[in-house]
Amino acid sequence: MGQMVDGEWRTGWYEPNAAGAFERPKTCFRSWVTKDGSSGFLAEPGRYHLYAAYACPWAQRALITRTMRGLEDVIPVTIVGPRMGDDGWCFDDDRDPIFDARLLQEIYLHADPRYTGRVTVPVLWDKKKQTIVNNESREVMRMLDTVFDEFARDPRTLAPPDLIERIDHVLDAIYEPINNGVYKAGFATKQGAYDEAVQALFSALDHWNAVLADQRFVCGDRLTEADIALFTTLLRFDLVYYGHFKCNVRRLQDYEHLWGFVRDIYQMPAVKKATNLEHIKVHYYWSQTTVNPYRIIPRGPTIDFDAPHKRARVGLRLARTAESRL
Repeated sequence: MGQMVDGEWRTGWYEPNAAGAFERPKTCFRSWVTKDGSSGFLAEPGRYHLYAAYACPWAQRALITRTMRGLEDVIPVTIVGPRMGDDGWCFDDDRDPIFDARLLQEIYLHADPRYTGRVTVPVLWDKKKQTIVNNESREVMRMLDTVFDEFARDPRTLAPPDLIERIDHVLDAIYEPINNGVYKAGFATKQGAYDEAVQALFSALDHWNAVLADQRFVCGDRLTEADIALFTTLLRFDLVYYGHFKCNVRRLQDYEHLWGFVRDIYQMPAVKKATNLEHIKVHYYWSQTTVNPYRIIPRGPTIDFDAPHKRARVGLRLARTAESRL
């Protein structure tokens, strides 16, 4: 674990604030690919390359969007290995096909030799301009979902225009207490910071469990980016966050509707294709030595993500109930 400072790699863990709370650094590359190229980055096949990790919930958002839209032949991907050591993310099973780099930090230095910041995934790389377009997961997900329509095999967008406002509202609502909240709990260095993060996390989980009691997906009856963003955190909950991050007030499996929701999303073929449960567990327990200094990877838990979820019946049940009241 570490970061770049003026192009030089320095090892070190995240610095908490005075209250002992984790503060996530902001991403630095925030350009956009557009359909007309007015941004300087034109949407076209073969031009862009995605660097991602199965282990990382932020990167998995981009991987799932890529497979769901059928962009595998349009935007190639390179996966970093699950074990992050002192040098950060490294290329393991997949060698970097562009620079033959060994470490992801080398890709960042090709984009900016004086780069300062964390070296994170996902990374959307432009082969034509030889630079990073964007490394903010929410924005990479939106770009893959919306600006490559002409080349996507599957025409179904995860950000339908009539739901954009609702999707963005949900993405904002789940980010701090859930997506980032598990890290705030796991990386807290003082009791008060941990207690605050855990309270906010489980209050949010209670809320969304109630929402999903009445609808199949978080924005209604259609799968959207908001579902993907919630799913990638919840997928890791019982597997990693419950024990490793001390998010152990309740298991996800104790939430009837959230647990069904996760199984529903996981069993979609495009999502399974973009998921590697072994990478997830190995990464957290092996890489985060401040939390798990001996790198002991637990044998459990045993989780059946393929168990029947019956989520498709939620909308049908409500529709029938409404009809019966007419």
